[in-house]
Amino acid sequence: MTSFESFAELCMKVEGIGSSLEKTAILASFFSELDEAELLVVPSFVMGSAFPASSEMLLGVGPSTLYEALSKATGSSLAEIKEILRRTGDVGAVAAEVVEKRKPATLSAFIEADGISILDVHARFLDLARASGKRSQGVKMKHLRYLFGEAGPLEARYIARLALDDMRIGVGEGIVRDAVAKAFGASPEEVERGYNFTGDLGLVAQRAKAGRLSELTIEIGRPIKMMLAQLGAGIPGSVVEMGTVAVEWKFDGSRVQIHKKGEEIEIFSRRLERVTRSLPEIVGFVKEHVRAESAILDGEAVARGEDGRPLPFQEILKRFRRKYKVERTAKKIPLELWLFDLVYLNGRVLIDEPLRERRRHLELVADKKILASQTVTSDPDEVAEIYEEAIGAGHEGVMLKSPESPYAPGKRGKNWLKIKPVMETLDLVVIGARWGEGRRASFL
Repeated sequence: MTSFESFAELCMKVEGIGSSLEKTAILASFFSELDEAELLVVPSFVMGSAFPASSEMLLGVGPSTLYEALSKATGSSLAEIKEILRRTGDVGAVAAEVVEKRKPATLSAFIEADGISILDVHARFLDLARASGKRSQGVKMKHLRYLFGEAGPLEARYIARLALDDMRIGVGEGIVRDAVAKAFGASPEEVERGYNFTGDLGLVAQRAKAGRLSELTIEIGRPIKMMLAQLGAGIPGSVVEMGTVAVEWKFDGSRVQIHKKGEEIEIFSRRLERVTRSLPEIVGFVKEHVRAESAILDGEAVARGEDGRPLPFQEILKRFRRKYKVERTAKKIPLELWLFDLVYLNGRVLIDEPLRERRRHLELVADKKILASQTVTSDPDEVAEIYEEAIGAGHEGVMLKSPESPYAPGKRGKNWLKIKPVMETLDLVVIGARWGEGRRASFL
């Protein structure tokens, strides 16, 4: 079992390195020594998250709770903690400093103990995430106090950062992807494909170690990364470059990925967060207007005001973030659904099919009422006309898609181009600033 101290030492080493290649090599070496259970956890940890992107779990720990737990675990006052925070701008540095000065209060402070392991920390994080109800704050406090009570200064640094999703070691998806590939003799493309299908680099690492990466595929209920668009250089140039294009409105809304299995519907946001309970009318639209036993659909949720024009994006966010009194908010901010892609249908993965085929399948299973209009053309004037219609209706512009393009999860490329109005340049004056954090704590 790998100690959390070993993980903290890894993080400290990686934090001090600027080279991505060197970081990749160090992580690969560390990954190769982990067992299967630890591999499920560590890739998310090094990217600064307690759980993978596809997980429903949220720690629900705010700075105030963390500072109070540090105070109770170490005997330092909240005033002392806030002063260190003001000086360093880093909650990790705060935790390390107060733990180092901690008044002996635990058995491990007096005797040599094994210390906490990576899996111990993960188990406590799971308990934090599962805490709910009136006593949840007390439960969270108990587990945080335990972790800070058992941790040494270096371990406390990274426990605190992890708890607030602020790891600060310069490791993202690309480095972890390459490290997993290097550790287990897979190609970065294989690892990335597995990650795009699962949203969980821990699971991908585990399967890579077992030589079973090829088994990873799309599953209902597990979100996949959404295909993205890059900005096009105007309508004439984009049409010339792409030739024939599939033209759709670029809705002023929020992206949704919908998973249907019988009467069970799950909805995920662009960030792969589960938002089903917040969007009951979207669930209703799918049940009523999608004729498929199982499907994964890509679309846009749009909030429309009384004047028929789309509401600002901030209003849509109120719907996505609403957890309580959802029905009341739904009456104030009703949503529409517009579907434009289909990546899985009745047990068949469609991402390698061309868009024209995916669209054909979509039209067979979805009613026109929720189907985004699409026009296939090679005429720039026709594209311009559709663009003006979209702008006139209050939307952002148009999407130009290659009819032959596969669905590339997580990728942004020339197969999908977005055409939007060019914003005017602005002359601005800086009228305020705030102090940075961490390494930038002494800079405005």
